[in-house]
Amino acid sequence: MFSWLTSRAQRGALLLLLGAALGLPAHAQRAGKGSKGTPPVATGPQRLQPLYGGLTPAQAQQLVGPAVLADVDRSFPSRPEASKFFSTKGYEYLQENQPDTAIVRFNLAWLLDPKNPDPYRGLAVILSQRPTTPPEAVQALVLQGLAVAPNNPLLLTDAANTALGRYEQTKKKKELLQASDYTQRALLADSSNANAWQAQAHIRYYQENYAAAWQALHKGQNLSLASLDFQFISELIAKMPDPQGKFH
Repeated sequence: MFSWLTSRAQRGALLLLLGAALGLPAHAQRAGKGSKGTPPVATGPQRLQPLYGGLTPAQAQQLVGPAVLADVDRSFPSRPEASKFFSTKGYEYLQENQPDTAIVRFNLAWLLDPKNPDPYRGLAVILSQRPTTPPEAVQALVLQGLAVAPNNPLLLTDAANTALGRYEQTKKKKELLQASDYTQRALLADSSNANAWQAQAHIRYYQENYAAAWQALHKGQNLSLASLDFQFISELIAKMPDPQGKFH
């Protein structure tokens, strides 16, 4: 599924996807499917490329066309509010395994409000599912999201997992240090982020601090069982039995 990752790094990418599925923005969790979810959109291949293939917001507005933007302006109190709506729809289509439709929604959400971090994150998840995507492309979208929302715990966790994926490929200490920094920032922003605790467990494992790895893993487990990576647990058990005796 992720041909550019090693087998262990795949788990980091899967954590990224898990974060998208279980850590949706609050407005995405609440939203229904109303009729506003299917507006006319830009046609052609650029509409299926993240951020319209690298267009500036002004260029993207020309591509989408004034009629679409006028329709959005009539339907919503503000463009930032419309952006939140369409990013919500993007996550819904992503969960329904309709990535092309999700891209269209995320792109429109970005166009309407480039300061909304959700489209960057959603598009990063979609790119990570494509076997030919270089990890740098995923990382670039995550970093763009962090540029507008530097304390977003979900994006910080995604950044940590992409850094872990690079470390698992290169074994460069700087990648592990960067993953650790992102994880600490994610936990500082939201200590109930189960996926961030699991990223912390991986980091402590690579640092050969297995007791701390177990501690972080159990913190994540207590917050969300879905955050557990059982292959990683098996590898951790091989280094040190579970101090709490929950896993054998």
